Amino acid sequence: MDSRHVGGRYDGRCGAVIGPLAALAMLAGSPVHEVAGQIPARPAAVESGASAAESLAAVPFGPGERLEYQVKLGIFSAGDGFLAVEGIDTVRGRETYRLAMGLSGGWLFAKVNDRFESWLDTRSLVSRRFIRDVHEVNYKSYREWAIYPEKRYWERVDEEQSDTMSTSTPLDELAFMFWLRTLPLEVGETYTYNNYFKIDGNPVTLNVLRRERRKVPAGEFNTIVVQPIIRTDGLFGEGGKAEIYLTDDADRYVVYLRSEIPIVGSVTMHLRSIERGTPLVPAASRR
Repeated sequence: MDSRHVGGRYDGRCGAVIGPLAALAMLAGSPVHEVAGQIPARPAAVESGASAAESLAAVPFGPGERLEYQVKLGIFSAGDGFLAVEGIDTVRGRETYRLAMGLSGGWLFAKVNDRFESWLDTRSLVSRRFIRDVHEVNYKSYREWAIYPEKRYWERVDEEQSDTMSTSTPLDELAFMFWLRTLPLEVGETYTYNNYFKIDGNPVTLNVLRRERRKVPAGEFNTIVVQPIIRTDGLFGEGGKAEIYLTDDADRYVVYLRSEIPIVGSVTMHLRSIERGTPLVPAASRR
């Protein structure tokens, strides 16, 4: 199995709570059994418009998927978050999933409104474009990357900056969160990944800790608990003691996330609702 990764170093001014959430990047799945949560039935598959020369990658998500979360700082509600597959786009002639993550809210006068977007190739599952639009307290930052897997380099669209990559199968923070859902997770195992598109973000370590029953607003789920350790500050840094709870089934939804952040304290995300997506179907499978 190829090793891949998440992570990366955020601008030092980026908030400790929000930026690293996009680096969540870690979790995955092979089919197991249904969990006893409030998961709606999966819609019928739809046809893909991509060329049939290359097979669509097998993934547990599709256009229309949207997961919504309650975000807390300690015992206090601090805002709302979501993860979504917003549609299918074409990037430089390649069909991609348009992925999105958002977080809004804050505490007292510390307000945040962040959005992350990633374009993940539907066939090779590599990143081809990534946007990070951050509004945190008095700090604002818009960054956009064009990622060229075959040429092993990336460039900043919003300014003149580029660099080489050590991999031809790169992933950004958000793309990793979805890509990892395609992998098996074995309790007691440790996985190392090296495919973050920025070289200095590698490697990432993922410890698969245990199975646990978890209750959240969306229902009660059987979960697999994983601990990501990323070479970055924030939720998944080495001192953050982060744990991510994924449904123990084929979907690998992120049900709950917990971490300890210096100064900020305990940060948690609680799954509130699930809207299933509609998976794509390769042209060759149509009858």
